[in-house]
Amino acid sequence: MSENVVIVGSGPAGWSAAIYCARANLKPLVFEGALTEENQINGTLPLGQLNLTTEVENYAGFPSANLDQFLDTALDKNERMLLPPSEGKHAVTGPELMHLMRQQARNFGTRIVTDDVARLDLSTRPFKVYPLEGEPLEAKAIIIATGARANYLGLESEAKYKNRGVSACAVCDGALPMFRNQPLVVVGGGDSAVEEATYLTNFASRVYLIHRRDTLRASKIMADRATRNEKIEIVWNHQVVEVLGDETKVTGVRLENTVDGSHRELACGGMFAAIGHTPNTSFLKGQVETNEAGYIRWVKPFRTWTSVEGVFAAGDVADDYYRQAITSAGTGCMAALDAERWLAAQH
Repeated sequence: MSENVVIVGSGPAGWSAAIYCARANLKPLVFEGALTEENQINGTLPLGQLNLTTEVENYAGFPSANLDQFLDTALDKNERMLLPPSEGKHAVTGPELMHLMRQQARNFGTRIVTDDVARLDLSTRPFKVYPLEGEPLEAKAIIIATGARANYLGLESEAKYKNRGVSACAVCDGALPMFRNQPLVVVGGGDSAVEEATYLTNFASRVYLIHRRDTLRASKIMADRATRNEKIEIVWNHQVVEVLGDETKVTGVRLENTVDGSHRELACGGMFAAIGHTPNTSFLKGQVETNEAGYIRWVKPFRTWTSVEGVFAAGDVADDYYRQAITSAGTGCMAALDAERWLAAQH
């Protein structure tokens, strides 16, 4: 017997899709990912990228408050034990938000498998789903919500200070108190790097845009925007080779000149990597149409339909522009409604 809907992925898009599918009595099955060392290294553990962040101030509905009592009553006891108690008022954290979404999906009957989907066979319907472990199964419809992981420099010191001054999303983290009125570093030379640097000027005392070449890869209009902004200083022909800090936070970066190999240190309160994202689509083996950057392409305007009928995509795996938790959740809702209506038309 085929599953009605299989959802692959467990970020905001996946859980929102699960909640809507469950409430529509579709009995969704979610593959939330496996607890493997490889997933830990790649940042693709269950609960998505949001589970790797600290406070989330820009997700609507969670004003700063003491959330402990609410979490105590909202979450299953075993789930609650995975979250540390908070001290005083704070915005909801990424792990708290993701565990609440997961619990809400379970409350409506979503079934959850803590495993990866190794591959899919989308050549015939019902579709074939092959987990990393366990028996293959069939699905009438599939929602892909596997997200995209931020690209980092790969430095050991960079990994050490993630969430302590190292970030890959200025819109997500730039307004946090730890970054306000501080000199900040953005690494990159494309449109995204210029956008990140420009956004951070709203909070930082100064923004250093570190680029390994002598010209930006960004479009001319974006490059002009960076050079005209008095709070942005472009550091040409340099790359970050080490993130510096104390026991609690980033205090600077060590730079290497890409021309003569000399080194210098630059004091800063945070570093933002803006060198792109990699959508988690390798398991699809090219069966679904993507754009030039590898993101799944929606083939119908304002719909989550992919190039394979009956397969839908939601969240960052299909979004190379916004990449926000709240937009991911919205497209998760869309994908669930699209899947429900498509299934109804099929039967």
